[in-house]
Amino acid sequence: MATAVMTSLDKKSRAAPHGMSDIRIRNLFIIPTILFLIVFNIFPLIYSLGYSFTDFRASSNAPANIVGLQNYRELLNDPFIWTTFAITAKYVIVSVTGQVIVGFGTAMLLNRDIPLKGLLTTLLLLPMMLSMAVVGLFWKLLYDPSFGIINYALGLGSFEWLSNPNMALYAVAITDIWMWSPFVMLLSLAGLSAVPKHLYEAAAIDRAGPLYTFFRITLPLVAPILMIAIIFRTMEAFKTFDLAYILTSQPTTEMISIRLYKMAFQEWQTGRSCALAYIVLILVLAITNIYVKYLNKVKER
Repeated sequence: MATAVMTSLDKKSRAAPHGMSDIRIRNLFIIPTILFLIVFNIFPLIYSLGYSFTDFRASSNAPANIVGLQNYRELLNDPFIWTTFAITAKYVIVSVTGQVIVGFGTAMLLNRDIPLKGLLTTLLLLPMMLSMAVVGLFWKLLYDPSFGIINYALGLGSFEWLSNPNMALYAVAITDIWMWSPFVMLLSLAGLSAVPKHLYEAAAIDRAGPLYTFFRITLPLVAPILMIAIIFRTMEAFKTFDLAYILTSQPTTEMISIRLYKMAFQEWQTGRSCALAYIVLILVLAITNIYVKYLNKVKER
């Protein structure tokens, strides 16, 4: 009825609708976004896919020759590439596990009535708001064997964190944990605040212990949003470049992103680096798909 009345109104009357229609407003916002994605995301993605099947070098004026799957075969048969993948996997496991433990533990501590809770939460979120370059340079000073505060606080003397091949990767992971644990904490706080209070009251009436309450109530209900945090942090940790590149140049910290950078912009193997980038993309998508399937199972419980 309302539609019929509006269509029967004179366009010059005061009761007639003014301004742009919903369809025009929608197109005004959606079309530029789609064009932006096509120009800056989809087109380079397709363009680099074509280069991955060639021997193209950006430093040379020679035309690109199609080599088929040769780049992919050589990369998958290269032991050094697999070593780099192993280093990356080790870093992802250490970094993401540390972020989940520290972030979720901090969220559990903050999920109660404490003085200045808002200010404390804001201060804890500051590391993830900083630039990667700033964080890398800041922690490089902290790890310095001569005047670094970490060695002084732990009583390690002149211990070499970043020059030690056995510790360099863990040093980068600790920095990443410090920077991104607040992200996991923030999502965990959102999940903890959504847990119904009457479940804890019922558990208290039944005299359930803290461990039983945690594993039977808290963790199952927070698990879906915690899995989302793990998915995001796994994808980002797999692509870590800034921290490792700024902090150390040890071979034990040469993750796949650094190898990709060197291959593309130092060795100028453009076609081969594009192939490596797609191998990394497929691997990250596969890992993410496994997480998503597990997340769906958690939600169904």
